[in-house]
Amino acid sequence: YPTDMLLPGMKLGWERPKNLTKNLTSWASLYDPSSGSRVFAIEKWEVSHGLITNMGQPEFRTGPSYSNLVNITETEEEISHSLNITTNVNSISLLQLTSVGSLRLLEFIGGEMHILFQFPKDDCDDYNTCGDNSYCNISGKCVCIAGFQPGGQYAMGLTKSEQRCVRKSQLSCQEKEFKKIKNMKLPDTEYTIVDTKVG
Repeated sequence: YPTDMLLPGMKLGWERPKNLTKNLTSWASLYDPSSGSRVFAIEKWEVSHGLITNMGQPEFRTGPSYSNLVNITETEEEISHSLNITTNVNSISLLQLTSVGSLRLLEFIGGEMHILFQFPKDDCDDYNTCGDNSYCNISGKCVCIAGFQPGGQYAMGLTKSEQRCVRKSQLSCQEKEFKKIKNMKLPDTEYTIVDTKVG
C-alpha cells in the first residue's frame, strides 16, 4: 500500500479480483507525514491516465511524457501503472507525490538524488484549463481548434471565467476527414467508448 511514494515493483491502480484501488496520498506538509489533501490516482476509464486531485477536485491530468516513464497495464483484471525493477543495485527510481501536489520521478544513484521528471510543468498542465474544443498553447493562452471560434456561454470558475469555443458552422455529415492535431493530450475518456482494436 503506497503512501506518497511508489517503489519499483509496486503498482498504482485497480485490481478486479480484490476490487482494490491503490493511490498515492501526499504528506500534509513537507515536515508532517500525516495524510495530505492531494491524491494521485489512476483513473480506470477506457484509456487510463493519472489524475492529481486536491480535496477530491481534479487539479492535473498526466500526458504523454508521463506515459513514457511508467509501465501501463490495461486488462480485464487490472488497470495499473508501475515502475521497472532494475538489476543495477547502485540506481533506484521512485515516483513521489509531494505535499504541494507535484508528481516527481526521482532517481538515486550512489546516494545522490536526481529529478528525472516533474509534473505539472506549466499552466497548460492544469486540469481542463481551456475547456472543450480548445487547447492551451506554449505561452499559456487558450486557443480554439480549427473550425471553432470563441463564443457561447462563459464557463465560470473559482479564479477565472473563460469563454467557450463553439462551432463556426453546423457539423456536416458529408465530410469524411478528421483534423489531425499533434502534441495534444487525449481528452477524458470517462464518458466515452473506445475501441482499442481500431488503428
